[in-house]
Amino acid sequence: MAHAVRALWPHGRALAWRLGDRPALGLHAQSRAGFTGAAGGSGPGATARKGGPRLLGAAALALGGALGLYHTARWHLRSQDLRAERSATQLSLSSRLQLTLYQYKTCPFCSKVRAFLDFHALPYEVVEVNPVRRAEIKFSSYRKVPIVMVQEGESLQQLNDSSVIISALKTYLVSGQPLADIITYYPPMKAVNDQGKEVTEFCNKYWLMLDEKEAQRMYGGKEARTEEMKWRQWADDWLVHLISPNVYRTPAEALASFDYIVKEGNFGTVEGAMAKYMGAAAMYFISKRLKRRHHLRDDVREDLYEAANKWVAAVGKDRPFMGGQKPNLADLAVYGVLRVMEGLEAFDDLMRHTHIQPWYLRVEKAITEAPQ
Repeated sequence: MAHAVRALWPHGRALAWRLGDRPALGLHAQSRAGFTGAAGGSGPGATARKGGPRLLGAAALALGGALGLYHTARWHLRSQDLRAERSATQLSLSSRLQLTLYQYKTCPFCSKVRAFLDFHALPYEVVEVNPVRRAEIKFSSYRKVPIVMVQEGESLQQLNDSSVIISALKTYLVSGQPLADIITYYPPMKAVNDQGKEVTEFCNKYWLMLDEKEAQRMYGGKEARTEEMKWRQWADDWLVHLISPNVYRTPAEALASFDYIVKEGNFGTVEGAMAKYMGAAAMYFISKRLKRRHHLRDDVREDLYEAANKWVAAVGKDRPFMGGQKPNLADLAVYGVLRVMEGLEAFDDLMRHTHIQPWYLRVEKAITEAPQ
């Protein structure tokens, strides 16, 4: 039953909002003074003297307006062409990949990957792994989820670890490098954790392997790149560890959580019944141990609320997302982690007692409206 520890919650609710941004081009109004002023002259000479300069001024104004309009329209159309070119390139790149995600639906790390794939409109198949037997991933020496198998032409690649999966696929979409080459930038490394257990870590997992021009196009500056990496790591190192203590906080919450896990997971009938009651009891006590390990407060909700408000403060009031006008990888990671609590008491409390709901709904909307 310990293998089910990382299994947690569902997809976000779909919203049917739409955005409509339509730039407008303005036309300069042409002055008619040069034409009407000549009517008051006393003869052909007067008309030429008075009307000539005015006609020249009107012609210059008209010519300047036409040139301004031409360059504005040219810039606008060129920017549209570049956006379409990038979209077509990304679509072309993504169409070369066949993705299969091995997951527990209610695992926060798996939810992060789904949020990324859905936002970038990458089609993928899902294989729900039985958290007890894990027969679905018996082909892999890496025994955790998520795992993404990527077919690119004749090449079949296995991506492990949620942050590596996201970084490698984003690097691929931006740079177009062969995925087999990109994977070599994230080598696995054996390490011993605080509990003395050997674990696999991955180098560079929050770093996108881009050249200077690609990084500039994507981020605009080093500060944005550093900020994204910092908060992606925060989601893995801190936020995700607040989930279990909060959803298993009381015996009733633990039972409700496992009831959902059993409904959404790949369990047999007998396994499901055992998981619901034995798993709920086990996780209630394990959550207490996790609370001590991570030095959480007696009321773990306070740590959850503080984390949510810290994130909202980091995003700030002047931008809808940490990524600016659209979610970046940090937005998607934090959203993916929190989404697994939807439908549970902990999630409802989070929305009521923090300032995170507007941002959360904006990310949900951005993912829902991603072109499919």
